Amino acid sequence: MAQRPLDILNESLNKPVLVKLKDGRAFRGELQGYDIHMNLVIDKTEEIAEGAVARKVGVVIVRGDNVVYISP
Repeated sequence: MAQRPLDILNESLNKPVLVKLKDGRAFRGELQGYDIHMNLVIDKTEEIAEGAVARKVGVVIVRGDNVVYISP
């Protein structure tokens, strides 16, 4: 049976994910939590720019309506 998007997020908890935002920024870190609106809590977060780590951010809360994609 095909997995639903929230099932995939549930399997990605406490694992590294890559999140791309509408404004073009990308973040990589460990997914700590999410809700049905795809609001995300990411720990050990790094901002990615031009394929390299631009800066280390720490804990980030991302509002779901800014998310373009989440890659496990």
